Amino acid sequence: MSIVLKMEGITKIFPKVIANDHISITLHKGEVHALLGENGAGKSTLMNCLYGLYRPDEGKIFIKDREVVIQNSDDAIKNGIGMVHQHFMLIPELTVTENIILGLRQSRAPLLDIDEAGRKIKELSERYHFNINPHEKIKNLSVGMQQRVEILKVLYREAEILVLDEATAVLTPQEVRELFGVIRKLVQEGRSVLIITHKLEEVMGLSDVVTVLRDGKVVGNVITKKTDPKELARMMVGRDVLFDFHERHAEVGKPIMSVNDISVTDKKGVRKLRNLSFSLHKGEILGIAGVDGNGQVELSEVITGMLPFTGGNITIKGESFGALNPRIVYEQGVSHIPQDRQHTGLVLGMSLMKNLILTDYYHAPYSKNNIIDYDLVDDHAADMIKQYNIKAPTTETIASELSGGNQQKIILARELCREPDILIAVQPTRGLDIGATEFLRQKLIDQRDNGSAVLLISTELEEILQVADRIAVIHEGQFMGIVRKNEVDINELGLMMAGNMRSPSDSICEGE
Repeated sequence: MSIVLKMEGITKIFPKVIANDHISITLHKGEVHALLGENGAGKSTLMNCLYGLYRPDEGKIFIKDREVVIQNSDDAIKNGIGMVHQHFMLIPELTVTENIILGLRQSRAPLLDIDEAGRKIKELSERYHFNINPHEKIKNLSVGMQQRVEILKVLYREAEILVLDEATAVLTPQEVRELFGVIRKLVQEGRSVLIITHKLEEVMGLSDVVTVLRDGKVVGNVITKKTDPKELARMMVGRDVLFDFHERHAEVGKPIMSVNDISVTDKKGVRKLRNLSFSLHKGEILGIAGVDGNGQVELSEVITGMLPFTGGNITIKGESFGALNPRIVYEQGVSHIPQDRQHTGLVLGMSLMKNLILTDYYHAPYSKNNIIDYDLVDDHAADMIKQYNIKAPTTETIASELSGGNQQKIILARELCREPDILIAVQPTRGLDIGATEFLRQKLIDQRDNGSAVLLISTELEEILQVADRIAVIHEGQFMGIVRKNEVDINELGLMMAGNMRSPSDSICEGE
């Protein structure tokens, strides 16, 4: 196969860290090339250099043996490079066609030829079996359909090299299979794909070649069919990684939290939660599975006092509440790992050590007579850095200067070190590498085994199936069923996530 892309000796240096240290990769025509690595390994930085979002300090980029200088995303697009970002770059109020042609020069400039663009988009949609109406507004499309729009946007620009960043993060298992089918069709047509993913099963099932990065350097480049997940994980973290956790029968205790007929309506009058009820017991992990945007965030925010509910009540440790606020919740022994680490999990302008005591700064031992003991706080931060392997130069490093994965570790350290009675964990491993994911999942199991109640909200079905004792599937603010994990398979969960209600006789009762 001919070479379509070479990145030679790419080096990118930020203050206090070398993100890319003389990295070289080669991409062939019709190839799926996976990029793996821990948080801070340099994967996203390397792809941002390719797409023109960063300028490398050293190194060269060649497209089909021709050296190119990519200063911005326009240069990348002109050189046949397209990128599908993990967080979609779409405007909800605009149509599919308007989103796809946004920023492009039209043949009839300064006039827009919407009809011609729509015709071309419809042809592309039919060619790849996307079933997308070019005139539909983005806000009316499912998450899976929105991702197809992002792919159409790249194909409309006639990209020959596609970069996919965590492309399956918000998809059901069925949608993942459909996406894989699209990618295989693209490479059969001669396009080439670079994928960034933390899911080893996807690497094994989709890629031809894998490049593994660690600490900004290439530590391995292997042909996929000649390797296995354990070897890849070992290259990523430098040690063997545990994939299977010890199975045990959950010693479920009494209910410690009950959610009773909770409803939530947003400012536009849309019901986000519809009379949800469930109990959370001591010594169990209850997993909430579902595609992003089906009420999971609202459920977690209601339970943690961040969002008022319009009906029902919540009972914590026998006390009923018709309204909550975060301080009340924390005082009840509840810890919360929020979905959005940057907006609700951290104060980005504050130091690492201050972020680590945000929930308990006014309590002993950190505070006495309303005076914070910063020497003790500093010692505590140093201990957390060591325990959670937070990659930070000092305890006074500002949170915004850390990678997303290391920001997540700060939140984990803060919430778990409190030894909570109840832990609400929302997408706790999002952005974490495989080593940190293994560590976090074991922490969740340890919390359960020590008698805590854990509510795990995750779009990662593999994660839910690995650690949860019971699974509740949510769709459009309603539960499609609550099941034991050993009585359901991933395909049935995927159907429930898509809105198929499980028969009441097949769902388990609370506490069973």
